[in-house]
Amino acid sequence: MPLWNSDEELFALAKRELFTAVVGDVMDKLGLLHQFLPPRLQPLRDDMVAIGRAMPVLEADVFTEATSTSNNPAMNKPFGLMLEALDDLKTNEIYICTGGSPRYALWGELMSTRAMKLGAAGAVVDGYSRDTFGILALGFPTFSSGRYAQDQGPRGKVLDFRLPIEIEGIRITPGDIIFGDVDGVLVVPQEAEAEVFMKAIEKARGEKLVRKAIEDGMSACEAFATFGIM
Repeated sequence: MPLWNSDEELFALAKRELFTAVVGDVMDKLGLLHQFLPPRLQPLRDDMVAIGRAMPVLEADVFTEATSTSNNPAMNKPFGLMLEALDDLKTNEIYICTGGSPRYALWGELMSTRAMKLGAAGAVVDGYSRDTFGILALGFPTFSSGRYAQDQGPRGKVLDFRLPIEIEGIRITPGDIIFGDVDGVLVVPQEAEAEVFMKAIEKARGEKLVRKAIEDGMSACEAFATFGIM
């Protein structure tokens, strides 16, 4: 029987008892070997934790803010569909964006403010964020590859959202669970989420027993032979 009855209960339980390392270890054992996003994606502050459902967003480079000659209506709008994507965020969702080059910021303070108003759980952008002091003051969990103020306005546009994306071969589909902390960001596929989190909670609780045994003098070899955890 699951230990939770809703996303809210699962995400609260994960924040209390889990961390990305233990969830990643469990997925390795289940054959899900490629679920961590690149290590360059880090929280703006070490204590930031984000867990929620993926709302994937596809970005693309452009070379003018607007044009009347494009065959794509999104090209005629500043930021493309970014504002529509932002406004479409739901409670406990994470805005996760990729597709552009690292020439501009994909996330900022005003976006964080709107996302918080909608009950979103965080943002993960495969690129830069800006307005760092503002985001830190808000406390909105934001993961990016660094801080860079250059605007996306004349450089990038959102082409679509709520569609499958990939970040360096890691596939993210709408509704997958995104979990990020100071050690990285991983993707838990929806079809495996119940088994992954049940086993992760079991492992995390077991690790507390191992730590106590080692603190009491048990060797690493004996601890692993006894508990099967290290």
